[in-house]
Amino acid sequence: MSLHQFFSIMRARRGLAGLILLATLALALAWVVLRPATYVARAPVLVDVRTDPTGTTPLQGMVSPGYISTQIDIVKSDRVAERVVQMLPPDQQPMLRLREQASRKSSPQQWIVNAIQRQLDVKPARESNIINISWSGRSPSEAARVANAFAQAYLDTNLSLKTAPAKRYSEWFDQQVAAARERLEQAQAKLSAFQEKAGIISSSEQGDYETARLAELSAQLMVAQGRRRAGAGETSAEVLQSPLVNNMRADVAKLESKVQEASATMGPNHPKMQQMEAELRAMRARLAAESSRLGAAAAVSSQASANRVRELQEALAAQKARVLATNKQRGELSVLQREVDSAQKAFETVSASAAQSRLQSLSTQSNVLFLGSAVEPLEPSGPTPLQAMLVALGGGLLLGMAGALLAELANRRVRSVEDLEMVTQLPILGVVPAPKSRITPLRLANTPRRLALTPQRSLA
Repeated sequence: MSLHQFFSIMRARRGLAGLILLATLALALAWVVLRPATYVARAPVLVDVRTDPTGTTPLQGMVSPGYISTQIDIVKSDRVAERVVQMLPPDQQPMLRLREQASRKSSPQQWIVNAIQRQLDVKPARESNIINISWSGRSPSEAARVANAFAQAYLDTNLSLKTAPAKRYSEWFDQQVAAARERLEQAQAKLSAFQEKAGIISSSEQGDYETARLAELSAQLMVAQGRRRAGAGETSAEVLQSPLVNNMRADVAKLESKVQEASATMGPNHPKMQQMEAELRAMRARLAAESSRLGAAAAVSSQASANRVRELQEALAAQKARVLATNKQRGELSVLQREVDSAQKAFETVSASAAQSRLQSLSTQSNVLFLGSAVEPLEPSGPTPLQAMLVALGGGLLLGMAGALLAELANRRVRSVEDLEMVTQLPILGVVPAPKSRITPLRLANTPRRLALTPQRSLA
């Protein structure tokens, strides 16, 4: 279709196009006049997990999109909407209007919740952790009131979602703390009873003392046995090493030499010879007595060494039995001590977890911050009357042209030379104008008695 054909159709169908345009403008005007004014109030909240007071692991940088989507779903949940219904004053809009409408419903409370949710819009700010909570109302005060109620209900719900599990955990941990304390007390009672029965205060100190005592007795026994072995040959050695015996032997030897010298000149009956022999016998008697005395003393010492060895052996055997018994007691004491340590560690761990859960359950702050209350909008949302009429004008023109084209396609007429060529499928050799006639080709094309544009077969 050429541009000339298009304008010919529009000129011929201008009545229909104008009617469509006027109808579109009338509908737009009625919408502008009759539509209720809608005001949108926005309450921004900040989701910041870097200052999460509940003790969870802090995140750095931007919050993940999944986390933001979860928070948006929480704002849109029925739990938040029910909280909003409880917070809104029942004697003010929109609760008066919604309660009046809900009175005719089967479940009025759920209908009110759904009605409030339908006018809610929650969107995250671009490249930030801010969530914008918007609500559309019929008045500025109503929109601001409900938007602020949604923001506060979201903060309360977010805090409840964090503290409610902590409260349940706190109750469970309190029970575990009581059970752990009971186990610890039982383990400590067993340990104390065993220490009192065995007479052991500390397994390490008692074992070290008994082991040191055993080592000391072993060392003493070795020394005593060495002395005993050496005591067997000490009798003659002590006699030979005695200064008195050596001096007496020297005196005996000197006297014997004198007697031998005197015997060469004197006979045995000589008084001096007899005197010297008497002195020699007396000196030999004293030497024998001293040697006998020293030998008896050495024998007594050897017997004492044997007795000492026997005593040490008995004491060593008793100490070995004591060490074995002590080691057994130390093992039992170590087992009881480990039970006490394990119970103490479990009690401390459960107590720390219980304290943390109790602290979280008492928290009054969450990681969601209210940036500011929603202000009452100054102008209603949506297009202005002028914008609506301009859009309707553009849409009406398009609809009018489309209606004219559809009407022309339904009942096509010959309106130009191109239409004549298309209907006859013959070339146009010439066009004879009628300049002096009042009926121009354009007026002829617009007359109601114009030819129908019906394709016909060529007679050739």
